[in-house]
Amino acid sequence: MRPTMKDVASAAGVALKTVSRVVNGEPGVHPATADRVRAAIESLGYSRNESARVLRRGRTATIGLVIEDVADPFYASLSRAVEDVAAAYGCLLLSGSSSEEPARERELVRTFCTRRVDGLIVVPAGDDHSYLRPELDAGTPAVFADRPPGPGVDVDTVLSDNAGGAALATRHLMACGHSRIAFLGDDPSIYTAARRLHGYRAALGGLQDERLVAMRPPSLDSVRSDLERMLALEHPPTAVFTGNGRLTVTVLRALAGRPMALVGFDDFELADLLVPGVTVVAQDPAGMGRTAAELLFRRLAGDTGPSEHPLLPVRLVPRGSGELPP
Repeated sequence: MRPTMKDVASAAGVALKTVSRVVNGEPGVHPATADRVRAAIESLGYSRNESARVLRRGRTATIGLVIEDVADPFYASLSRAVEDVAAAYGCLLLSGSSSEEPARERELVRTFCTRRVDGLIVVPAGDDHSYLRPELDAGTPAVFADRPPGPGVDVDTVLSDNAGGAALATRHLMACGHSRIAFLGDDPSIYTAARRLHGYRAALGGLQDERLVAMRPPSLDSVRSDLERMLALEHPPTAVFTGNGRLTVTVLRALAGRPMALVGFDDFELADLLVPGVTVVAQDPAGMGRTAAELLFRRLAGDTGPSEHPLLPVRLVPRGSGELPP
């Protein structure tokens, strides 16, 4: 059996209230008595029931985080940043991966809410968030990150400048002499994929050729097929812009050393060590996680102002691959 506060009081020869005051750091206990209580705590191995303490205050000191995939470096960095902010506020983080499945997203959110988390940070997989309405109406704050919520849900939302970053990458390739620029993106139903396609198209203007666009969940076979089809055109692409880090790595494998100008959206490990180094549009996933968490804790502190929608900037990191000539 775990030792209780009563066991500590008995061992120290003091009243239960005295132990409570020492455990909670309250004044009014003689130093010698406090030392005796602490010695009994150490001897017995007592630890207070943190869950019971926070529940008495009306909070569980936990927040829930739903991301796409904890194994994805982008979301791993975002998650760590949220965890660091939560720790600074004395909270624990519960997290889970939706695997881009709306049903899994709903299941995770509902599970967190049954555990009475104080608030939620959600990277959505779907676009119907009406299931959140009862929790929001009950006072549980939620912040969305990386992608916005569906219609009818107005909450704080932290996004990257996806369209602007895609346009930046495309214009960079154009400035290096390319006009035939292929775009390989993820499933177009994903908000970030659609916004990056929009930025690519906006930058190309009248130069766009829809035969140079491929949008679907990435795999080595699908990327190879798309590239082979594009390279077989009468006027093949001389450059490729990839819509996320996983696609960039997959394209590098598919090209198998074939020299071709390449810019990827999202930085990735070892991108600077390849030859040539991979030019990327870098986001700030840690900054996104910190911003989302700070917004959530502001709401938990009582901020009832209008929802905020910060748009985080991105930056181009030229390393060589995006600067290759046609």
